[in-house]
Amino acid sequence: MPLRFTLRQLEYLVAVGDAGSIAVAAERVNVSSPSISAAIAHLEHEFGLQLFVRRHAQGLSLTSAGRQVCDHARQILAQAGQLNDLAGSITQTVQGRLHVGGLITFAQVILPQLRRSFTDLHPQVEFHQSEGDQPDLYDGLRQARLDAALGYDLDIPADLDFAPLASLTPYAVLAVTHPLAGNETVTPQDLAPYPMVLLDLPLSADYFLSCFHAAGLKPRIVERTRDMGVMQSLVGQGFGYSIANIRPWSDRSPDGQPLRFVPLTGGVRPMQLGLILTMGAQSSLTMRAFVAHCHQELTPEKVRSLRPAIDPGAA
Repeated sequence: MPLRFTLRQLEYLVAVGDAGSIAVAAERVNVSSPSISAAIAHLEHEFGLQLFVRRHAQGLSLTSAGRQVCDHARQILAQAGQLNDLAGSITQTVQGRLHVGGLITFAQVILPQLRRSFTDLHPQVEFHQSEGDQPDLYDGLRQARLDAALGYDLDIPADLDFAPLASLTPYAVLAVTHPLAGNETVTPQDLAPYPMVLLDLPLSADYFLSCFHAAGLKPRIVERTRDMGVMQSLVGQGFGYSIANIRPWSDRSPDGQPLRFVPLTGGVRPMQLGLILTMGAQSSLTMRAFVAHCHQELTPEKVRSLRPAIDPGAA
């Protein structure tokens, strides 16, 4: 009996099963919501099963039958991936799909150009990227939505591997009118008396606050945001300073205000930028090629050169 469904439709099924939402699944696999809906409807028709329960304003939940089908779909997709890896190993061709996640605070600076350089070398790779906070990356790896992720060495779970690439010392983000904007460096002791705009992302916020707690200090947090651009605009408008680890390309906030980026010293622990992988992820030729490429392209020297040198006198 001929198959009346495709691997792509199974991928969409698994994406919806993981996300519990067609819209979220569409974002994750980078297709339109109608395409996802059509694939689910086709599978339900072909199998003669209701795979999801649709709840108004609450998304979709897998039925008992849907959960079983989804589990088998994961196995089929994994086996298809292994078959592709086998073909690549035989021909020594780096090919197939590669799903890479990036931490939302630096993905816009690092991930697109890393993707460009890798796919230029290996045009037969179908590269997909997504962004999220650190727990999102962990979930994506565990649920096989991601093959690899670029993040920090923040509470790496025991079931995941971390390969360090570059050490990143934090810096203070300041408005040009801030009393410390002219300093060559600042310490947590220098910053503590002033209001702070905290980049409040899971795990990252704990790291930023630890810069103060290690010195027995408590920062004056006046605002919290999960958005890097909002943080920069609040700083540029003089509502407080902030802390980050990778500088953006522009010396201005999204609303046009000039910013200063001053290295944070005084015994603060740098964060390690690195690759987060599942155990045994490097068994495929494509993954080994990507890991090697990251080690080549994201050396400490190259990461630092992603931004022009800091010019404290520039406006």
